[in-house]
Order: sequence, then C-alpha cells, then structure tokens
Amino acid sequence: MHKTRAGFVALIGEPNAGKSTLLNRMVGAKVSIVTHKVQTTRARIRGVAMEGDSQIVFVDTPGLFKPRRRLDRAMVAAAWTGAGDADVVVLMVEAHRGITKGVDAILESLADRVGRAKVVLALNKIDRVQSDVLLGLTKEFNDRFAFAETFMISAEKGHGVDKLREWLASEMPEGPWLYPEDQIADLPMRMIAAEMTREKLTLRLHQELPYQLTVETESWEEKKDGSARVEQIIYVMRDGHKGIVLGNKGETIKAVSKAAREELAEFLDRKVHLFLQVKVRPNWLEESERYSEMGLDFKDGNV
Repeated sequence: MHKTRAGFVALIGEPNAGKSTLLNRMVGAKVSIVTHKVQTTRARIRGVAMEGDSQIVFVDTPGLFKPRRRLDRAMVAAAWTGAGDADVVVLMVEAHRGITKGVDAILESLADRVGRAKVVLALNKIDRVQSDVLLGLTKEFNDRFAFAETFMISAEKGHGVDKLREWLASEMPEGPWLYPEDQIADLPMRMIAAEMTREKLTLRLHQELPYQLTVETESWEEKKDGSARVEQIIYVMRDGHKGIVLGNKGETIKAVSKAAREELAEFLDRKVHLFLQVKVRPNWLEESERYSEMGLDFKDGNV
C-alpha cells in the first residue's frame, strides 16, 4: 500500500508575478483567473494538483503590494495568512525584473510571516534573461533569505514546472488526501462563475473601470435538461459606471455575457443560461458581505 501525502502550498509574490498562470498549469485547468491587470486574484482560490501519491493543494494568494484602501488591506492580509498556513511557500519573482522595491519588502517580511513552512524561490519568465544573469540573481536572493530550493521556470511556456511540482509533491506531509481525486477546485462554482464574468469585464473595459466593480452570483439553478441557469449582479460605484458596463445600446454587457457564458459552459461541459444585471452600490467597498463573497475578511481591512 502506497503512503499518500497531502498538504498546502502558498504561492506568494508581487501582483502579475505569474502566480495564477502557474497554478492553472499545475492543476491543468483554469481555476484562477488570468488577466494583465494587477490585483485580479481577490480570493484565496485553491487548485488541487495530483502528482503520484501526493495531493498538492494550492492557495493562490492575492499579490502582495502596498495597500491603500480597505479592499487592498484585506487582500494583503489574506495573502500573508495563506502563506502562514501552508506547508510550503513558493515566492514567485519575475526574473527580468529582479529584486524590485516590492520584492524587497516581501523578503524583509518573509522570516516573520511564514512560520515553519519551507520557502522556495521560483524565478519566473526565465526565457527573458541570460543564464549568467540568472545565476547572479539566484545568489543575490539566497544571500537575502535561506531558500530551501531555487527553481527556474516559465509558467507560461511550462519550462521547469514539472520539476517544481515533483519537488513540492515530495515535500507534502504523509496523510490522507484532503479532496476527492477528481475535484480540481474547492471554490463553490458560484464564485468561479463570478470570477469568470469579472475577468471578461476587466478584459473588455481595460482602463475605464479597473477595480470599481465586483460580481456576485445571485442564483444558480440546475435545470431538468442538465443545463444551469445562472443569475449574476455586477455592482458598480456610480451611475456613470453603470453606463460604461452596459455600453452603447447594451453591446458591452452583451459581449461580456456571451464570453462568460461560453467559458462557463466549457468549464462545466454543459449548457449555461447566464443573466447579468448591473446595480449601483456606492459603498460596496465598505460592505462586509462583499468581502465574505470574495473569501476575504472584512476586519483585515481595518487600519
């Protein structure tokens, strides 16, 4: 009888370091949204990867950055909590950017924040850097913090990812699996669906409306024919924002709805009927229930 292993791995790093891309590649399915906007991962989305007899549960923490508003502060608190609760912490850094101010701040806090977890360094986007530069960078990082291992990877292209996953699998504590083998994400489907719609809005609206909106799945109904009827509300801060989200003659919301519906249907492998509504809610950033919907703690946003 093989001994099974299971444990938690927290991915930390600056926004846009490639954490969501790595998670999706490790798990083999799209569970964490990937956009070119920073701060898109709001909740501690978990993906479950199987490697031999090991089950690796990834905690995809929000990117660590200098928090300004309540939502930012709650996100940063969630990131560090995720790191503190893990068996292994992976610090992801963009190789071509080196030790930025943000990475420097993370390195300063690491020792106090990670508890007993082993910490490894993953230098991402190595295809953008010469190998001698990588060696220098590895030394520079390891002089600053005693990393258990350093991995050179390209999350986007897949280089080095298998090696990292195999190493993580070997580091998981012995014990029963935490999730059924076929379950890739323990996030309720309502939340994944809301994230998909938010991703489509972010991609469609670009700079016009970066973080002033949130999406909630209001109802999820399983139909007799096997399809799902999903109703979502997009909360915005101001009336003017509502117009932006709806677009001229409603074309923006239609395009977003179509794209989100298609992706959700593919993810679930069945037909989806998606209905989107836009509501103005000036203070949603200060409402505690919006935070619990995102898997964050409202109190963590307090100064």
